[in-house]
Amino acid sequence: MFTGIIEETGRIKKIQKGRHSAVISIQAETVLEGTKVGDSIAVNGVCLTVTGLESGMFHADVMHETLSRSALRNLVPGSRVNLERAMAADGRFGGHIVAGHVDGTGNIVRIENDDNAVWYTIQAEEEILRLVVEKGSVAVDGISLTVARTGNDWFSVSVIPHTSRETALRGKKPGDLVNLETDIIGKYIEKLIRGSTAKKPESAITEEFLLRCGF
Repeated sequence: MFTGIIEETGRIKKIQKGRHSAVISIQAETVLEGTKVGDSIAVNGVCLTVTGLESGMFHADVMHETLSRSALRNLVPGSRVNLERAMAADGRFGGHIVAGHVDGTGNIVRIENDDNAVWYTIQAEEEILRLVVEKGSVAVDGISLTVARTGNDWFSVSVIPHTSRETALRGKKPGDLVNLETDIIGKYIEKLIRGSTAKKPESAITEEFLLRCGF
């Protein structure tokens, strides 16, 4: 589990592509402290398992499902990525609950400066947007952000200078894809509501069945 508070930005050193998968090597510093093989690190919001460690670098396998659902497929050597280690049990919640399991991608359609803030407007599919609510939380490339506005096929976030400066958002431009993860609490609430309103299957145990069986 993560919180969406980015610890540092790393740089893609190498990508070894398979038929539908990849092994990525990422240069980093802070997230390597105390990290061992088998640990989890969120890369642009995607929870990946550390499969190898070298001086100033770690390796991770990316499977077909992850590439098809996330913007990791667009990474190239030199790309900057947001990095966060899994939250320690005694850690502080600075953002919100982030699972590292992205729901899909969004497309940055507009970037606007507003005094000391930067507005990012992101277009996304209805399946994602139905769980994006104004003043709620959303993870954009792993960054915990507050939804400022919503529309029919978009939402906007307003980013403070620190976030722009300390994350890979500073290098984004209109047309770029970003990973999106909606609030996990909203997902569970929606599932419970749908489950309670769904039509229950009819029982096969009828009066006729009971008489036939001698009851």
